[in-house]
This record gives sequence, C-alpha cells and structure tokens, in this order.
Amino acid sequence: MAKGLPNYGDPGFSLFLRKAFIKGAGYTDDALDRTVVGIVDTGSGFNPCHGNAAQLVEAVKRGVLLAGGLPVEFPTISLHESFSNPTSMYLRNLMSMDTEEMIKALPLDAVVLIGGCDKTVPAQLMGAASAGIPAIQLVTGSMLTGGYRGRRVGACTDCRAYWGSYRGGEIDDAEITEVNSRLVGSVGTCSVMGTASTMACVSEAMGIALPGSATPPAVTADRARVAEETGRRAVGLAAEGLTIDRILTEDAFENALRVLLALGGSTNGIVHLAAIAGRLGFDIDLDTFDALSRETPVLVNLKPAGSHYMEDLHRAGGVPRLLNELRDQLNLDALTVTGRTLGEELDERREDFPQDVIRTRDNPVYASGGIAVLRGNLAPGGAIVKQAAASPELLEHRGRAVVFENSADLARRIDDDDLDVTADDVLVLKNIGPVGAPGMPEAGYIPIPKKLARAGVKDMVRISDGRMSGTAAGTIVLHVSPEAAVGGPLKHVRTGDMVRLSISERRLDVEIPPEELRRREQADTSGTTAAVEPPERGYARLFVEQVTQAEHGCDFRFLRAREQRGSVPRAR
Repeated sequence: MAKGLPNYGDPGFSLFLRKAFIKGAGYTDDALDRTVVGIVDTGSGFNPCHGNAAQLVEAVKRGVLLAGGLPVEFPTISLHESFSNPTSMYLRNLMSMDTEEMIKALPLDAVVLIGGCDKTVPAQLMGAASAGIPAIQLVTGSMLTGGYRGRRVGACTDCRAYWGSYRGGEIDDAEITEVNSRLVGSVGTCSVMGTASTMACVSEAMGIALPGSATPPAVTADRARVAEETGRRAVGLAAEGLTIDRILTEDAFENALRVLLALGGSTNGIVHLAAIAGRLGFDIDLDTFDALSRETPVLVNLKPAGSHYMEDLHRAGGVPRLLNELRDQLNLDALTVTGRTLGEELDERREDFPQDVIRTRDNPVYASGGIAVLRGNLAPGGAIVKQAAASPELLEHRGRAVVFENSADLARRIDDDDLDVTADDVLVLKNIGPVGAPGMPEAGYIPIPKKLARAGVKDMVRISDGRMSGTAAGTIVLHVSPEAAVGGPLKHVRTGDMVRLSISERRLDVEIPPEELRRREQADTSGTTAAVEPPERGYARLFVEQVTQAEHGCDFRFLRAREQRGSVPRAR
C-alpha cells in the first residue's frame, strides 16, 4: 500500500491517509499488508463481448485470495466494435493510455488484464508494456454458436454472409430480421478467427496468458477455472518480480507472428502486434514477416479461412496443440507467465486424437501463410492481403480502377445502378487510413456494388488504406501505406487507371508512368487531410497529430519506446 503515494510533502501522512480511506471499505491491516493484485474490469452494458466480466472478476479474486494476495478491481474504458463511434480503433490508444496510467497510479504488485473484444486486448497489452509491472492477460472468451434453419451459425463471418445474400436479393426483409436473432448464441467475442480470437490465441502464444487459456468459451466452467488460475498465478508473478518485458521479448513476438499465420488469423493482428512491440522498442519487419509466411501453412480450420468455430478449436486441444504442430518453428526457450519456458509447457501438453480443426503440417488448410505482404508503386510502405480467405482466381489480377474518395463517397455511389463498374474492375477506397478517417475503420471490406451482387458476383479485388474485420473474407488489399491522407500514391489513383495485383510476385501497382504519377503529385493542392477537416481540439487533434502508419501499429509516436531494440521477426 506504500507504492506510488500522492505527494503531500509528508510520505508518512500520505500512507496514513491512504489507509484511513481504504479501511473505510472494511479492510484490516492484515489484508492491506498482502500482495496487491489489481484486476482491470472492462465490463460495460454496451459491451456484450465482456458480458461475463463480473463473473471473471470474482473468479480472479478467488484465485488471488487462495494464493494469499489481496485482489482489488478497478475500471478502465471498455470498447466494443459495434458500439464505438467512429471506430474502436480510434479509441484503442486512449484505452491503452487509460490502462497504463491507472496501473502506474495505483499501488499494485501485479495486474490481471481482463479483455476480449478486438481492440481491448491490444490496448491492455500496450498499456501494461509501458507500465512495466508484472502482468497477465485473461481474455473473456468466445460466444457460443447459434442455429438457424438447421444450420450452425456464428458471428461475425456468418453475419457478413447473410447480409451479402440480402444485398444480392437472395433473402428478403423477413428472413434477414429472423436470422439477426440467431447469429450470436451468448455473450463473448466472435466465434470465428476474427481479431478477438486472433489476439486471444497470440497472447497465449506470446506467453503473456496461461497455457490453454485462449479458447474456452465465455460461458463455460473452463473459462471460470482459467480465471481462478490466472488470479492465483498473478500473486506468483509479483513474488517473482516477473515483469512484462521479460515475457514480451523478440522470441515471444516472433512466436506470435508465426502463430498468427498458422491460425489464418486476422490482418488486424499485424497492426496490434506492431503497436505492442513498439512499446517495448521493437519494429515489425514486414518483409521478414512475409518470408515467415511463405514457410508457415495455415493449420487451423476456422472461419473465415476454414469451416469451424472457436468452441471446436477448444475441444480439439486449443493453442497448445497448435503450438506442438509448429514446435520446430518456434522459439521454445521463450519465457512464459508460468515462470517456465514455452518448450517446458508444451512438453506437458502433448495430446493426440483424431479431429479436423487443427491440421497437421502435411494436411494444411492453406499451404503457405494466411497473410501476404505486398510492395509496389501503390504501396511503397507496404500493404497486406489475407490470401487464405481470398478467391484463388483473383490472386493474379489486372483491372480498371473504380475510385471512391472516402467513405461518404462510397456510401453515396456504391449501390447506384448508374455506377460504371464490372466484376473485373478493382474497387479503390481512399482516405480511410489512420489519419484520413481518422482511426482506420474496418471499411476496407468494400461491399460488392448492389447491381453486381444481384447478378451473382461474390468477390472482387478491393484496395484501401484502411482495415477490415478479421471475420471477413474476400480478395481485399488493406493497410496501403503511406495512406492517401498523408500524400501516399493511393491518393493519386483515378478511375480508369489500370491496377495490377500479383500475390506470387507480392506486387501492387498502378500502371501509369512514374512521370505521370509525379505530375499528379505536383498538381495536387488539396493538402494532406483530404477526408476530414483538421480537428480543432481534444483527442481527435491528438490522434491526427500523433498517429503512426499501419506498419508501426497506428500507435501514438510519443507512446512508443524511446530506444529501439531491434526488429521482429529476425532475418534468418
């Protein structure tokens, strides 16, 4: 209780005053002398992904008490993807700052981070990495699947599939209303390999969460037991002084990137891992990551790249079984929150039984990594595509650009029957990057123009400087950098230009001569923030002034570690 005392000029009085107030809550001196474990409570009535937070807090508290510590919960911001305007990504850095400052402000020996929805786990790990104390991640867990007309369904890949059928006129108003009530079977995060599931699994792979903790669904006894064990282990972390920087090392981040690829995980995972790594002085090397991708098959058969759901992954053995399939490609000496190495943990978790959710290396879902990194005159800073969820016939494609200047332009014209567009064209959306939107929303999943959807078109090449949900599928190029709003080449693409995508060559190019591109750049007098007026005040201004590009995690420059320690993954 003597940590981080307010300064009244008399430390003794500061501690006396603190104890006087906390004793008003009924604590004894014996309780206050114990190891203090903070529990970050991100429960919110607007966050169904965290709808079990209260139960998890109680289970964590039970574990802390069983280990002889004093559990104290405290709230931070709670973000939900569907209840965060303009986008939860815009608020991720704010949540990370809230988490960091609360950890620093309170007298904590260790902290349990309870999060689940897409941006909450990254925000918590970013904040905890900067705060520097012993920390352990506990995810809220995935929702249960639902059922509709004899078919198993789950958010949010099936949400997009049914909405696409509705836009294409295959189902009517009554049916889309009916299915809306069946897609989400319980509280918890999306039941497919979207961003929430990806971050849960890579957190376990990095060793910052307990082995086996990523996959138990939110409303199961397994999830409650994991929470109790997490609380118990937090006391041990404090006793051992096992700070977060000893867990989140170069080896840990390389393991995380390897597992991200094998999961067929969300493209957002790269942005979030870059942000977490940046807090500890590491950069993500996209080219080396792409080399890693070429030798790492997708082994997890979950939607959107496969066919199963998170509860199936849990029953199949979860992340430990996947790690054992990748064992020879991992850094097994990486330390975990258990106090043991990843290799030591895997030695005790060698399960083998027939199933089709976690494939073997000789029977992959997709032969090479789920994500490819692209370069070219449209993306000198890089771009990515989730090739495992793309249409094979579109992985090599040349088409005419149909350009939308921003999200408002897209909404205004995409379903216009007079839109000049064919299935062979390339849809290009500008100004939805970190600065342009601002906040890099998941608008990169550009809808198929309605007139084409009604004609049966299911996929087209789509390009933007934004993101898309990890639950989405399609031939969609994302994170084009530099973004249009800061003057990147994407800004100067016009309708009618020919665009070439080559996954085999890892290229993304607009086929115009270099001198024409320079002429357009010189002729452009619209400034650098074409999508929005420069914010005048508050968090919006801070965001636009400080946010980095996607390859650096869209974090704030002043929050990244001052000393850069290296790049991950390391060149081999």
